[in-house]
Amino acid sequence: MNQVTENLVKTGNEPKDSFSPLCIITGLMVVCYLTSNVMAVKLLNIGGVTVFDVGTITFPFAYMLGDVLTEIWGFKTARKVIWLTFVCEIFLTIFTYLGTILPYPEFNAEKALAFNAVFSFVPRITVASLTAFLAGELLNAWVLIKIREKTGRRLLWVRTIGSSLVGYMVDTTLFVLIAFAGTAPVRDLVSMIVVQFPGKLAIEAVCATPIAYALIAALRKRLGK
Repeated sequence: MNQVTENLVKTGNEPKDSFSPLCIITGLMVVCYLTSNVMAVKLLNIGGVTVFDVGTITFPFAYMLGDVLTEIWGFKTARKVIWLTFVCEIFLTIFTYLGTILPYPEFNAEKALAFNAVFSFVPRITVASLTAFLAGELLNAWVLIKIREKTGRRLLWVRTIGSSLVGYMVDTTLFVLIAFAGTAPVRDLVSMIVVQFPGKLAIEAVCATPIAYALIAALRKRLGK
């Protein structure tokens, strides 16, 4: 225990912001991406047409948190969090796969088979997600910074929606093709890309952008940025 820590223990004080907002935003972003990966196994079908995987519901919130990270802490910090998320997704893939190959008792067979049915598909989903995620999220963060250089702090919605527009185009196309090519009809692949892209953008614009405004305003006030 160093001298600073000893003094803090003796006085009963703790360092200010010992659990920082950056930790919270990072944790939420990682959880959103991991949740999207697991949910992506299930596809949503409306009127006989496959429109998108249900991971699309949570995915825009991960992008929104990426926008908050970039807006408050800058591209370098956002890039580190993106790589951290990358590592967490690999961790998820390795250990869920390990879970599928471990033996199970007969009385647990139904649940074990259901577990295997879901997570046997996760590695391919994760490869697709990792490729699309790195390309889309890094591009999203870079575009947001470039737009901010032109607008300053004004027009936050232009930065968040504009950067996501570019990121989603790349992310959605890569993800659908890598995750489902060869397992879904070409018509469904096209429909998933065509529907997912505006679907993600709509969810972010309607639901995630107001949250981004609130988070960024609160963080600027708290951190003095």
